[in-house]
Amino acid sequence: MRRLIVVGSVTGAPGVTTTVLALAAVWPSEADGGVRPVLVEADSSGGDLMIRFGLPSAPSLLDVAAAARQPYPGSLLGAASELPCRVRAVVAVPGRGPCREAVRLLAGEAGRRVLLGDEHDRGTVLLDVGRLGEDVEPLLEAADRIVLVARGGAEPLTHVSAYGVDAYASAGRVSLAVIGPCPYPPEEIAHTLGIESVVFLPWDIKSVAAMNSSKQGALRASGFRPPPLMTSVRTLARRLAAPPTDETRAADADRGRVLEGGREVVMEPIWSGLIQVPGVEESGW
Repeated sequence: MRRLIVVGSVTGAPGVTTTVLALAAVWPSEADGGVRPVLVEADSSGGDLMIRFGLPSAPSLLDVAAAARQPYPGSLLGAASELPCRVRAVVAVPGRGPCREAVRLLAGEAGRRVLLGDEHDRGTVLLDVGRLGEDVEPLLEAADRIVLVARGGAEPLTHVSAYGVDAYASAGRVSLAVIGPCPYPPEEIAHTLGIESVVFLPWDIKSVAAMNSSKQGALRASGFRPPPLMTSVRTLARRLAAPPTDETRAADADRGRVLEGGREVVMEPIWSGLIQVPGVEESGW
């Protein structure tokens, strides 16, 4: 069966789709025996990639949702398109109405079977759910890993803390991607929120522009001096692709593990008043 990684945000629009695109672009080939990951745009509020890249309205997420109702739904990959940044993706149509129903079907038992495939299917599904809500709770429960995307100020991090990911975090399944500047050290965030790993993703304008370009191969994800965004996302991708073990989960729970600028830092837990610190304004872009 395929690995399922759900990527979403608790509030706002911090850059979930950009994070998922970058993960798909740098996903380690050795993780799935050379099978490329597939990005599935499953945002209830509607998709962005179809308009962004000028793709036709079919195939799309609606085809996957319709297939989930059939006794023999076929392959998820039959609905995938090849993006110019060399990422294959199942895109969603714009508009809340049709996408909300499609996500509801995808979150059901039949939809999850389509995502995960059967015992012979290999690879990873990177599921972009946009803002988390009740409609994607079954997908969170089925996910091998969950990546929360947030900006680095007090307000968005407080929303992450208040959302209630304790059950998933205690199982070592949650990572936090902090977008842009952040006034707090990563070890404080990890300890205060009780999240296994934190990675800072720099605001890399050139990489984001290349990722969204209609020119084939515009994104440079490797090579000599790779872009800073790709470097940090690659470290996160390798951690997500690594199979969890009881030993690493126990070590992470005892000491905490943080990814900072593409480098893993292990620290002893310390008390932090991160969320209670007054007078700290959220950093801008």
